Amino acid sequence: MEALGRLFNIAAVVPPVDLSGGAQTGARVRLRQGSGVTFVYVADAGTAGEDVDLDVQQHNAASAGTSQDLDVVTRWYSKRATTLDNDEVWVVHEQAAGSEIDLGADEGENQVIAAVHVNAAQLADGFEWVSVNTTDSGTTAGKLGVVIAIVHDLHVQRAPELLGSQL
Repeated sequence: MEALGRLFNIAAVVPPVDLSGGAQTGARVRLRQGSGVTFVYVADAGTAGEDVDLDVQQHNAASAGTSQDLDVVTRWYSKRATTLDNDEVWVVHEQAAGSEIDLGADEGENQVIAAVHVNAAQLADGFEWVSVNTTDSGTTAGKLGVVIAIVHDLHVQRAPELLGSQL
């Protein structure tokens, strides 16, 4: 059996978009089917001064309902370079528990991959959905980015075509 459906499932949170067009509200992902989620942010290089931040949210409904900051992020990882070519190493970033991830001022002129993990047990009682929002990049220049969610350690394993819309 392949890893997709056995170990993980993938969902688009923020589809590929020009991040200079304003803040993006991420789609919600239900964590009932796995033990955790890793959000992966990938962005093209932009111009100096661009700074996109991420904000992890928890929700008690698939839409509407109550949304609030998920203040549990203490560590996240990134790779960045003018051109990512897979010779970069992961850099660990540690912070006080919070929902916001400040990607840093040099993020603007570099290509970036950032990864942040949330354990399903970290959600408040009654909250089953998570998402990531992005901030406005702060410039009018184009900066393409995407956020995907990798729900992992699936409780029920299925062939990929049978995963359906469980996220």
